[in-house]
Amino acid sequence: MRGLDVMSNKQSHLNSVPRILYSFAAGFLATLIFHQLALWLLWQAGIAPFAPFSMAATLPFGVPALFSLAFWGGVWGILFGFVEVRFPGHSGYWVTSFLFGAVLPSLVALLIVLPLKGRPMGGGWSPHLLATAFLINGAWGVGTGVFLRLFTKRLAHQRENSSATPGSVRQHWH
Repeated sequence: MRGLDVMSNKQSHLNSVPRILYSFAAGFLATLIFHQLALWLLWQAGIAPFAPFSMAATLPFGVPALFSLAFWGGVWGILFGFVEVRFPGHSGYWVTSFLFGAVLPSLVALLIVLPLKGRPMGGGWSPHLLATAFLINGAWGVGTGVFLRLFTKRLAHQRENSSATPGSVRQHWH
């Protein structure tokens, strides 16, 4: 029986690695698509104080801002993936996804990142900047939820197929 417990813990750990990778990919892609498209819409409406799809070099490595942002969107995606399993179902899932993105990354950006970059806390509390931050990051949250659900469905489908395959670990233990 002890062998089954060890196998179960090992399997659980192995299953978390794809989940982390899928969560990162979900956040990365959500930044490139949902976040930046929301920013584009706000820019077109004259609300956003900065343009989407910036390729300006960032410090210290000179990485284009868009890809730096997408990387950090992927890091936030990992955190999203850890807490997403506790989100409510149905429409509550999407509201929670939006609020996760709108609140947490926005607060970190406004209260920590901007001052670290030598800018005023909260970006000077400009209503356009605050609205932009909350809306584009909320869109990121929804996008991360969309991609993570797609990826985890694929992972669940792969697990079902591998457990039904003759000679699988599950069948050897029974």
